[in-house]
Amino acid sequence: MMKRAAHLTAGMILGASLATFAFALSSGVRSSQDPVKLSPQYYKVLMENDRVRVLEYRLKPGEKEPTHSHPAGVVYSLGDSTLRSTLPDGQAAEVSGKAGDVFWRNPLTHALENIGKTEARALAVELKHPCRP
Repeated sequence: MMKRAAHLTAGMILGASLATFAFALSSGVRSSQDPVKLSPQYYKVLMENDRVRVLEYRLKPGEKEPTHSHPAGVVYSLGDSTLRSTLPDGQAAEVSGKAGDVFWRNPLTHALENIGKTEARALAVELKHPCRP
């Protein structure tokens, strides 16, 4: 039950992260909040078109990312990780994920720190426009 709660919490935070960025992009967020431009050492654009952007993400133990934004989308964890996500208001939460976990992420602005013993690795599919029926 504790493991399921941890996964749910991680999914909520990761989901919130991506969704915030999607909203930010659709609202004309400055490029200074784009994690690829702000921290290119942690992100690699694998594919991009007018609807989505697919990112590969890597953050080694002890590394910290500055505050950045993500749009709504999906995150697929490529390995086990433990991160601290800090929102602009200073609220922080520990997020643990396992290889193979898949999360929906709502738009999110946050800073990240790898507080675990393994490199955090993930694929993120960011939506560029709000979903339409």
